[in-house]
Amino acid sequence: MSVADHDLIRRVLAGEVEAFDLLVGRYQAPIFRLTYRMTRNAEDAKDLAQEAFVQAYRGLGSFRQEARFSTWLYRIAMNLCLNHQKAAAREVSGEPDERLRDERKDSLAVLEAAERDQALEAAIAALPPQQRATLTLRVQQGLSHREIAETLGCAEGTAKANYFHAIRTLQRKLQSFRQV
Repeated sequence: MSVADHDLIRRVLAGEVEAFDLLVGRYQAPIFRLTYRMTRNAEDAKDLAQEAFVQAYRGLGSFRQEARFSTWLYRIAMNLCLNHQKAAAREVSGEPDERLRDERKDSLAVLEAAERDQALEAAIAALPPQQRATLTLRVQQGLSHREIAETLGCAEGTAKANYFHAIRTLQRKLQSFRQV
């Protein structure tokens, strides 16, 4: 945890609520990127990011200050995303992908790219939740395996294995899109 985070947390716990606004400002963009990449829906991502900060604020008193605040906050956001995805999996949605409705884009290259992107999204969505979370944190958020392990509450070896299996699964599922 950086000294600045530690100081801000101390100030919030001492009753200076405005100091939490500084923490939100510091982590709002990365948390939104994480929730968006996990949900692929801007509205859901905004709601989940906001809920992550609400839960962090409410739980700040129980935060172990030997841990990094960013890791703790990522874990809250990731758990919210995983719960959201479980709930969404129970609902059936038959809406087609909005990108495919754009009639102005008619070139073969654009269609192939859209097909490839859609296949990638579907392949990532089909990964087991822990593999999908690990992949998102590693590739899109740039976290190390150690940070991923802290965020997801697992061993570093487990985080590495989840990442390895996610990459292998994606390679296998997307083999037809490889350039020859």
